[in-house]
Amino acid sequence: MGLDGSGREWACPGTPGPLREHRRPCGAGRRWAAAGRSRRSGPARRVQVLPPELPLPPTPPRGAARAAVRIRPASMAFLTAWKGAASGKNDRSRTPVSSLHEALDQCMTALDLFLTNQFSEALSYLKPRTKESMYHSLTYATILEMQAMMTFDPQDILLAGNMMKEAQTLCQRHRKKSSVTDSFSNLVHRPTMDQFTEEEIHAEVCYAECLLQRAALTFLQDENMVSFIKGGIKVRNSYQTYKELDSLVQSSQYCKGENHRHFEGGVKLGVGAFNLTLSMLPTRILRLLEFVGFSGNKDYGLLQLEEGASGHSFRAVLCVMLLLCYHTFLTFVLGTGNVNIEEAEKLLNPYLKRYPKGAIFLFFAGRIEAIKGNVDTAIQRFEECCEAQQHWKQFHHMCYWELMWCFTYKGQWKMAYFYADLLSKENSWSKATYIYMKAAYLSMFGKEDYKPFGDDEVELFRAVPGLKLKIAGKSLPTEKFAIRKSRRYLSPKPISLPIPALLGKPRLHWGGNLTDLLPYPQEMMYIWNGYAVIGKQPELTDGILEIITKAEEMLEKGPENEYSVDDECLVKLLKGLCLKYLGRVQEAEENFRSISSNEKKIKYDHYLIPNALLELALLFMEQGRNEEAVKLLETAKQNYKNYSMESRTHFRIQAAILQAKSSLENGNRSMVSSVSL
Repeated sequence: MGLDGSGREWACPGTPGPLREHRRPCGAGRRWAAAGRSRRSGPARRVQVLPPELPLPPTPPRGAARAAVRIRPASMAFLTAWKGAASGKNDRSRTPVSSLHEALDQCMTALDLFLTNQFSEALSYLKPRTKESMYHSLTYATILEMQAMMTFDPQDILLAGNMMKEAQTLCQRHRKKSSVTDSFSNLVHRPTMDQFTEEEIHAEVCYAECLLQRAALTFLQDENMVSFIKGGIKVRNSYQTYKELDSLVQSSQYCKGENHRHFEGGVKLGVGAFNLTLSMLPTRILRLLEFVGFSGNKDYGLLQLEEGASGHSFRAVLCVMLLLCYHTFLTFVLGTGNVNIEEAEKLLNPYLKRYPKGAIFLFFAGRIEAIKGNVDTAIQRFEECCEAQQHWKQFHHMCYWELMWCFTYKGQWKMAYFYADLLSKENSWSKATYIYMKAAYLSMFGKEDYKPFGDDEVELFRAVPGLKLKIAGKSLPTEKFAIRKSRRYLSPKPISLPIPALLGKPRLHWGGNLTDLLPYPQEMMYIWNGYAVIGKQPELTDGILEIITKAEEMLEKGPENEYSVDDECLVKLLKGLCLKYLGRVQEAEENFRSISSNEKKIKYDHYLIPNALLELALLFMEQGRNEEAVKLLETAKQNYKNYSMESRTHFRIQAAILQAKSSLENGNRSMVSSVSL
């Protein structure tokens, strides 16, 4: 069975294969059959996430039976092998099951240290056994990789990559060994559960996890084509392994060992992550990936992660964090802005209660408050996150980024500048973006305002192109956007972007080298979907609308230049967004439509046209005009290429199309039901 439950099968010699029978699993595993039925017959069911218990989630007692379920005769060989592993008599088993149980207990203790901000202590606790225990090695490497992902420091990336490679090698030693005879047999008969010890089956899921994490580091570490190919192979091998393990867990011959919940949690994490990620990709990319064997189902992915989050396993908190990332970042930035806040809070609250000073959970609490439009509460949460720990400055940088945007929403340019300045000096993720934002905030300062450190916005903008960074061989989309916007400042007499410095307080006057139109952060705020935040607070929306209206008036009065039409259309887009959130629907529609009417006159900011169609479609969807919306979205997707932030726009278009079509289908079903009555 495929990862998405589609029923498609494939064979891969030497790896555990899917079983053609999908009868009800033995014993307590019946819930897998129910999950399979829900995927085939209707929408995925939702799982109640249970709060973590104190102390750490309970584990089976040492004296518990190795298999807590009824064993079929066909699986007796597996039981014998498993008991052999527990007693140390089986040559294939290098570590007794009791040692596996002990390793998992210790790794959960280390995880608890990590979640209470004791990062160094967690690493020190794990390190002594990283050469012998695959779970210790994997957990240690995962923490290092999290640090590398936040710092983007080459040394951190190299260290994490080497450690993850060692973890993978250790997992490989614990995997099932295949002789020449075994390999030939696997070509005819797929391996079954009775051929694996518990340790070997855990080694499979750990090996898949190592592959996936190494792939991510490979993409970051090098920029050449060989690295991309190596990373792609790792991703595919990981995907295929998770696919086979998912089929194995759901098979009639799957029987649970002492540590089954940790194994199942690992499978759910991998299967859920792959399905959820693949399902969000734009159609054209997804079709290409399906051609090489990938497939993704959003409902199934969410179901797997929710089941993983609700179980008391080693990877439960990882499932929770992945779901929180999905709800508070992916669906917000890459979607329509409609976030399932209730689900996010249900996931977060038990952990926030258990770890009230946990930096990770305070950060997500701040994200949730920001999305709800509670900007002041969000600021408080992010500040608490910074105060909670001083060991990993990377968590501070994540908070600085969010605080920068919170103060942008409030129009407090000095505070926003302060955090952009901190990021530009302390963080390596995207210097070009940080400097661009510094310059944008400086342009919003009043004539009498003090300029910190003698910074000049024009010089800062001119510095942006030279700060470009490549990650996974490509420039960040936000950096490319910032560079394109900054290039207009390279001229000896630059023409700046269309927003006044402050309401009624222009810093320059007509006739100088610069016009009264100065750069601003509101355009970048749109790129990060910030208008969905201020739209929940009318007073914030009114404040931004006032600034935009002032810019529009100044554009109308000012002399024409090569950027005039682009700037006017940009102002129309942002003004339309504010009007939409203020309920002035007709005016919003007029502003969005005016951009399309000027399509052929736009010289540089071609991204405005598909985004105007997207925003008009979202406006129609709010009015129930879903058929019109789908047509606009298809036009935006098919007719425009090679513009700024194209991938992000395509993600948002894809999310909007799915939402509109779902509404149409639900409406049609309602009509059929009413007719039948």
